[in-house]
Amino acid sequence: RSSEYCNTTSYCLPYSYFDFKDELKPSSLLDLAQEAATASADELGFGYADLKPEGYGFIIVNSYCEFRRPVMLGERITMQTWPLPPRRVFFERHYRALVGDEEVAAVASRWCLVDLQNFSLLLPEAMGEAHTRCPYRTEKVVQPPAWKIPHVKDGKEIYRMRVGVSHCDHYLHANNAKYADFFFDCFTMDELRARKIRAFQITYGKQAKPGCELVLVREDTEDGAVCEVRCDGETLTQLRVWFA
Repeated sequence: RSSEYCNTTSYCLPYSYFDFKDELKPSSLLDLAQEAATASADELGFGYADLKPEGYGFIIVNSYCEFRRPVMLGERITMQTWPLPPRRVFFERHYRALVGDEEVAAVASRWCLVDLQNFSLLLPEAMGEAHTRCPYRTEKVVQPPAWKIPHVKDGKEIYRMRVGVSHCDHYLHANNAKYADFFFDCFTMDELRARKIRAFQITYGKQAKPGCELVLVREDTEDGAVCEVRCDGETLTQLRVWFA
């Protein structure tokens, strides 16, 4: 197994990655996963710089994260990541977050390769040799209960916000990691102080462009909550969180 492909990168974590409890924020874990995925894709020949001239790009559609324990201010994280063999239009990737030799979090994400002109979905063959030569690996570190999140049926509007330029990335929409901050702002400090986040999942359905007014809705469940980002009555993005 040691000969299988794995990108390994260590990160010194800035103070801004931590919350009021001096614990790593969910959005920071997504940031680290995004950085690790980018580094891996770059070295495998299908990174941003490789795909941009073709007019292609990878868009994330699902993230699922489990915390084994909180990551504390002052700790250094090593991210390990590798791509799984694609299943038609879905490119799955797994990540292990380590402090020393201890696994502190596990992440799975699914991405789609799109034509950036019209955001139509592309098959792996569009990557050419980068796909045929890719050292895909079948190991999974974590498995979400399901990739789909149930819709909020009886939720309460928590707040509204407008998507700003600072929320957006080079695809001109709100970046995936920002949504974790949007969603966890649906909870109070007292709620987050009393309950530890065991796992969370985000499904990205439609893009939120600059200027969109977003409505954040929350519905509590037996072991956590389901939240939605809505715009003009349409659900764009969903969160499910499980508390310990």
